[in-house]
Amino acid sequence: MIIKNKMHLLLTSLIIVLLWFPGDAAQAEDSSTNLVLVTLDGVRWQEVFGGVDQDLIADERYTENPELIQATYGHEQREERREKLFPFLWSVVATQGVIIGDRTRASYMEVTNPWWFSYPGYNEILTGSVDPDIDSNNKNWNSNITFLEVLNGMAGFQNSVMAFGSWDVFPYIFNTQRSGLPVNAGFDIATNALTEKTVWLNEVSAEAPKLWKSVRVDFLTHGYAMEALRSQHPRVMYVSYGETDDFAHDDSYDRYIDAAFRTDMMLSKLWHWLQSDPFYRGRTTLIIATDHGRGTTPDGWPHHASIPGAVKLGFDNAPDGIPGSDQIWFAAIGPGIPAKGLLRGHWKQSQIAATALASLQLDPQAILPEADRVMEQVLR
Repeated sequence: MIIKNKMHLLLTSLIIVLLWFPGDAAQAEDSSTNLVLVTLDGVRWQEVFGGVDQDLIADERYTENPELIQATYGHEQREERREKLFPFLWSVVATQGVIIGDRTRASYMEVTNPWWFSYPGYNEILTGSVDPDIDSNNKNWNSNITFLEVLNGMAGFQNSVMAFGSWDVFPYIFNTQRSGLPVNAGFDIATNALTEKTVWLNEVSAEAPKLWKSVRVDFLTHGYAMEALRSQHPRVMYVSYGETDDFAHDDSYDRYIDAAFRTDMMLSKLWHWLQSDPFYRGRTTLIIATDHGRGTTPDGWPHHASIPGAVKLGFDNAPDGIPGSDQIWFAAIGPGIPAKGLLRGHWKQSQIAATALASLQLDPQAILPEADRVMEQVLR
């Protein structure tokens, strides 16, 4: 009788816990991991680790209002400048996770492909290997299979993988005609799972200014991605913000800097929302990377390409390509990421795919046999 009463009391207590903490109980029962991979197109490591570039602020070719940029983002100390420009990256990610790419501190990450521009870079990030035949940014269907496409066909991930991008080439990079992967990019609007917010985003998309012919403004990409997280809860999501690269190509350093700051704010909202949702809280990894670097000099800063890449893109007066545009950076935070801050060493862009898969507690070698090795130091 005593045992029966104790069992009844235990069962009653368990029911109370489930009623009062349904999200936490669901999280405890489901130990699966999730991933959000984000890329910031063409953001230089120099700004990530050093903040605004004083020479580019002072260069009237690139900065219309140097006083405002200096007042907003400037500081005598390097660490203060970078924290003003990327407050979330430095106050949260770099303290609770890892960051790579500060070449002044023996931390190196580089592009592996021979071209040093976007399509080859995204293919490298998403497949873990280099295809030298991808030598343009044209809308060609990618013959290579990304790790998102593979996951989308695996048990536990089916219909739970999504991609969002500001650049309209992403459907081709993911080869949606073959992969069937849900990709919202460029000037696409949402066509399913229409919540009140996505209907609003569709309306705004039709009214928002089109600053570039192939890239939409990032707040739309961010809005669609956030609403998909809220309403559909995918296990894996890829998000690519694009304004930084296009403002740089427009020779506008102040707009490039403002766009980088806005992107950091979007990352902050993304991460803090993930930590507020029971499905994602405590079991979601956020990886942040970029597709290429930029030139290291004032003349070269707006551009990026290797020597053969400059020829392919038709650059005049660039016999040496754009030195420095192979130099990139990487950051990550999540339950499987140690709080080590800056990691010293040498890594490649082609290692991102395997590292992303390993963060999901999967075997990268079995899923992407041709992919480069995992960045072991990034994981616990």
